[in-house]
Amino acid sequence: MVEVKLENLKKYFDNGRVKAVNDLNLTIRDGEFLVLLGPSGCGKTTTLRMISGLEEPTGGKIWFGDRDVTYLPPKDRNISMVFQSYAVWPHMKVYDNIAFPLKVKKYPENEIRERVKWAAELLQIGELLDRYPAQLSGGQRQRVAVARAIVVEPEVLLMDEPLSNLDAKLRVTMRAEIKKLQTKLKVTTVYVTHDQVEAMTMGDRIAVMNKGHLLQVGPPTEVYLKPNSIFVATFIGAPEMNMMEVSVKETEAGIALEGEGFMLPLPSDLGELLRNHINKTVILGIRPEHMTIEGVSTLEHVKRAAKIEGVVDFIEALGTDTIVHTMIGGKIVKIKLPGHIPIPIGEKVKIIVDLDNIHVFDRDTEKAII
Repeated sequence: MVEVKLENLKKYFDNGRVKAVNDLNLTIRDGEFLVLLGPSGCGKTTTLRMISGLEEPTGGKIWFGDRDVTYLPPKDRNISMVFQSYAVWPHMKVYDNIAFPLKVKKYPENEIRERVKWAAELLQIGELLDRYPAQLSGGQRQRVAVARAIVVEPEVLLMDEPLSNLDAKLRVTMRAEIKKLQTKLKVTTVYVTHDQVEAMTMGDRIAVMNKGHLLQVGPPTEVYLKPNSIFVATFIGAPEMNMMEVSVKETEAGIALEGEGFMLPLPSDLGELLRNHINKTVILGIRPEHMTIEGVSTLEHVKRAAKIEGVVDFIEALGTDTIVHTMIGGKIVKIKLPGHIPIPIGEKVKIIVDLDNIHVFDRDTEKAII
């Protein structure tokens, strides 16, 4: 396959007033499944369209290996795309839909038959080759679109929110199948989504974008556990990370974080990271699953913990999990507990915090300190 490299990539609209993508530097490794993740309007689809050649950059370079493809048309890039809207031709049978790019490239008929059969078997749609798209379900049509994309064995496979039109159950199935297919083919893949679950379950690495800027790139677990900014921390994770304004205080026992209605003492190594912020206001972030309620549940493998008090305000019983909304100093803090755990509304509780999984962000820059 091929490595894709984006150097200072830019795309401006409206005479430069709208910076859809701004100075993007990113390398997609040979054979990697990279997910571009971000909210609507963050620039991820524009980036994908520039990689494909459907959108011309305002500035910067796009490399496929050692080949500069910045201004090459799509047909000269050896790429394939899968779109949100399936884009299968309704007047063609499944066989002809899959075979179409091969016919355009004037492959011999016997090779077309072999490649179509190969792609159809990989996507488990071999028995559908004589049907028209109208006779297929949404999931089957999306399989046809993926088969058509891989049949030419592209150097780069580009996927733009391909599962967003499917129902929730089918999305789960197709996520697994697309990931397994990519692992088998080892094709360099760029996958655009706003769905953090898709990103976490499918990507070898996730590239988080917002307002045209690349904020963080890394393996899913790293981005989840070590977000480098408030945006990344709150965009990934459900329920999202709790955020509280706190002051950094130096006490007789060491450095602590003082919030409205609580004081959180820190281990010495974490306290030292905040020594330059003493008496300043910072943002404390704690994921709901990194807290629990004393006497109700325990946190596994926790080495260092502290307790703060709160009052139960609301319960979300989800079956497999229970989300407990607690009031701490006038602010709602969510705690994620396993299983069905009924707790009386209004009850005072002691909340155990895993100190090795807290996050502290600069209030002005919103960048991570811890």
